[in-house]
Amino acid sequence: MRAHIFLCVLAYYVQWHMKAAWRELLWSDEEPDARWSRDPVAPAKRSTHSEKKVRRGCLEDGSDLHSFRTLLSELATLVRNTCRRRGAGPDESTFPMNTIPNPKQHQALELLKSITL
Repeated sequence: MRAHIFLCVLAYYVQWHMKAAWRELLWSDEEPDARWSRDPVAPAKRSTHSEKKVRRGCLEDGSDLHSFRTLLSELATLVRNTCRRRGAGPDESTFPMNTIPNPKQHQALELLKSITL
């Protein structure tokens, strides 16, 4: 039971860091520190930059905005296949073949490198 709770909390912690790193690609507000200076009782308001992003419905480069789930779905298309020559026997060596990330996937992967613990 404790191990299950630990894994759930760990998964949430990883998700929290990923959302923070991908903030500029997602529908979320890019100025999260501004929430500390706002009135806690007043309704939440988006920053001007986020408001522009929502009105446009896309990023400044024209690419689509994502939710966390849709960005993960886009990244899920990246694969590494282990290949073997056609007609080769089971003892013949294999080689890996990776898909090439598109610009959005590359940007998302680069943003993950900025996570520091």
